[in-house]
Amino acid sequence: MRFGVESLPIRAARRLALARGGLLKPEWTGLPQRAGGRGARARAAAHAVIRRFGYLQLDTVAVAGARSHAIVLMSRLQGFDPGLAEELLRPGEPLFEYWGHEASWLPIELYPVFAFRRAEFRRHPWWGDLVGQHPEVADDLLRRIRDEGPLRALDMEGRGSRGWWDLKLAKKVATALWSSGELAIAERRSFQRSYDLAERVIPEAYRSQPVAAAEALEVLLLLALAGHGWAATGTLARTWRLRNRPQEIRAALDRLQDRAAIAPCVVDGGRGRRALGWVRPEDLELAARLEGTRPRGDRGTLLSPFDPVLWDRARVHLLFGFDQVLEIFKPAPQRRYGYYCLPVLAGDRLVARVDLKADRRRGRLELLSAHFENRASAADRAATRSALDRFAVAVGLPMDPKAVQA
Repeated sequence: MRFGVESLPIRAARRLALARGGLLKPEWTGLPQRAGGRGARARAAAHAVIRRFGYLQLDTVAVAGARSHAIVLMSRLQGFDPGLAEELLRPGEPLFEYWGHEASWLPIELYPVFAFRRAEFRRHPWWGDLVGQHPEVADDLLRRIRDEGPLRALDMEGRGSRGWWDLKLAKKVATALWSSGELAIAERRSFQRSYDLAERVIPEAYRSQPVAAAEALEVLLLLALAGHGWAATGTLARTWRLRNRPQEIRAALDRLQDRAAIAPCVVDGGRGRRALGWVRPEDLELAARLEGTRPRGDRGTLLSPFDPVLWDRARVHLLFGFDQVLEIFKPAPQRRYGYYCLPVLAGDRLVARVDLKADRRRGRLELLSAHFENRASAADRAATRSALDRFAVAVGLPMDPKAVQA
């Protein structure tokens, strides 16, 4: 059974994106809203957010006082301790680390689904057949880990290096063995990986029943759509970095459509802007209810620049009219907004972006810049001040007094 082509006005599609993205009230998101402390309740809330998207992208940059994976959870869970985000991958937790959107923490139930990627990555996507070229290094690493237990990347022997592309050979080989599934990440401490044999990290039930590639694509595309609400085919593919598979993706979407799991849907942005994508039937009903409601009277929320709602620039521009840019890799004189800008969500609008720097030595959170969209209203400024204040409390650094004038 196939649905006809549906249609959503831009406001409904935008609110649907926020609801499925966990950024509206709990009655719309179906996710918890509070997660104080570091106990079981906070961990369960974090796991619920990760399951919604299917991944939590990892990033090393902590200039704002917390890394991206912490900020994603902080933006959705009131009172969430950013330190807990660094401790989610521990032995026995229902997560594993692998290549999802990028390097990510994923729900353990997805381990069988990525069997196709582990098979592909027997030849590493960056370094080729590294293990085949250096079998003695691979054998020594596997023997050492088997005999001595988990091994941190920092503890691997080999001549040091000055950058990512000059990593120790042992660290490269460990990454290749992890990518192909022979090794797994047992845990992270101080954001450092600890490698162990996959059979000692991943429960046997998840290792013994790999999912065929065709079925895996259906699972991943449907999961991506559940996190986005509405999305174009390209967005769904890029969610999981599904490259060079256009025919397989098209076939998987056709099968999902035949089962009435998804429906084609046009988002009408007005002024001739129309975009064809996909939506789940149950989310069409949610979008209809959301369009007639008012979003929360928002106190303002800071979003990571790598937030699942934000990384697709074209989609963000269509739904929010917001030009999401990342200027980390630009020389400072060429930056328009700043090094690590966090967009500010107020209600269902992106109203500003702020560039923050955590100065642990001086014990303060500095506001380097604040840029408002269009003509900032008093409400937008109040939402931004509130978002800054709450973020400062979460990272344990008082705001620079000048920030309250943002």
